[in-house]
Amino acid sequence: MARLLTRLAAIFLAVGLFFTSQTLAAPQRAAAADPGYLMLHFTGEGSGGQQMYLAHSADGLHWNDLNGGAPILRSTIGTKGVRDPALVRSPDGSKYWIIATDLCWGCGSSVDGSINNGSRNIVVWESTDLVSWSEPWLLNVAGAIPDGRNAWAPEAIWNPATNDYVLYWATNVPLDGKTKHRIFYARTSDFRTITTPQIYIDRPGAQELIDTQIVEVPAGVGDYRYVRASGDGQITIEGSNSILGTWTNLGNLSGIGLTGAQVEGPMWMKFRDRNEWTLYLDQYASRGGYMPVTTTNPSAVGTYQLPTSGSYNLGVNKKRHGSIMNLTAAEETRVLARYVNTPAKRLQSFNFQDRYVRHANFDVLIDPNVTSDDAKFRLRPGLAGPGTVSFESVNNPGYFLRHANYDFQLVRNDGTAQFAADATFRQVAGLADSTWSSFQSYNHPDRYIRHFAYKLRLDPITTATGRSDATFRVTN
Repeated sequence: MARLLTRLAAIFLAVGLFFTSQTLAAPQRAAAADPGYLMLHFTGEGSGGQQMYLAHSADGLHWNDLNGGAPILRSTIGTKGVRDPALVRSPDGSKYWIIATDLCWGCGSSVDGSINNGSRNIVVWESTDLVSWSEPWLLNVAGAIPDGRNAWAPEAIWNPATNDYVLYWATNVPLDGKTKHRIFYARTSDFRTITTPQIYIDRPGAQELIDTQIVEVPAGVGDYRYVRASGDGQITIEGSNSILGTWTNLGNLSGIGLTGAQVEGPMWMKFRDRNEWTLYLDQYASRGGYMPVTTTNPSAVGTYQLPTSGSYNLGVNKKRHGSIMNLTAAEETRVLARYVNTPAKRLQSFNFQDRYVRHANFDVLIDPNVTSDDAKFRLRPGLAGPGTVSFESVNNPGYFLRHANYDFQLVRNDGTAQFAADATFRQVAGLADSTWSSFQSYNHPDRYIRHFAYKLRLDPITTATGRSDATFRVTN
């Protein structure tokens, strides 16, 4: 990030860690038949903003926030905050990974501490379908770098020359008399183990470099197979025919008025239906968020053009340091079905109307006057079958109300048939009042969700008290 150490205060207030990463699988998906685009990003400071968010676009320029604008994943490890995510697809499309900076500014991490004694780990999630994600794990990428002080803005790109991924990130390290952020790389095949880190990019003198991103270019466009954009005081464009080979400086974007004093955080996107690219840039100086700069040849700096007024819209959420993936039809169908904008609701008790269903330390109970996100759920289409519902937590996305031994907990969906059955219910007319609702178990249809001693249980209902205990209002 340009001039990081000389403008920390401005960055912290206006930008945060707005370093951009875009990770591309090989071959890069940008076929005309692909229906849309998916952007993974974080939104801002605090524990809520430094989580994983998604947006979708049909044209790559106009974006809609998914999941009602709420996070789709929340880190439960490390600093419990994540920034700068990259979305990685395996070459055959059978696996996906999210890799992100393990950092939570404003919720446990100070500016100086995160620069000089920050997490040396990145956070990783894995999926086989782009919608069901594993528990996160920490990958120590900077621990083997002598006096490496942090690990920021991870990216990865498939390297056909070595048949694995080149994972690269920024680490602040003293070297050759200069303490600054340099880009390091290592190779990996599974994002669980890596080779010994090596320096990848090091600018002369005291020049900082944190955000850099590589795009793969098809044959016949320009002179290079790979082009990278870096925020290093300018937006510098470089080209190479080998990811780990020699890179040639092709110039920067100062010719169209975009210098490191105005923009940073480059994020590439290839339009699916034509040989045209967008390089999204963060207008950090004006706090304007991302803007798209277009080009028909990423290696020719003279072809980059500023957007016309009204030609793009980034949606409601502020988009910060993200990653864009071109979606296949199957991927888009899964993503839009999973992260549909279902409104958050509360469940109000019928016979204790000042109390609402909520989770606390992953236990489930009814408490009085709960308005926090602990008492908010999205009534998703049932995990086990049509005509049913499942209750997904708003502030712990991916976690659902599930019964086990007739007790209720908030549990992460593990993708199994047993979990789906235990977390699925039929919404029926309220047993105590037909204008309210009761929820019948999918796999134990003689039992209903009810509260007993203020705890949620799954019980057979045979008495008037039981009918009242098993009746709820779905409300805002």
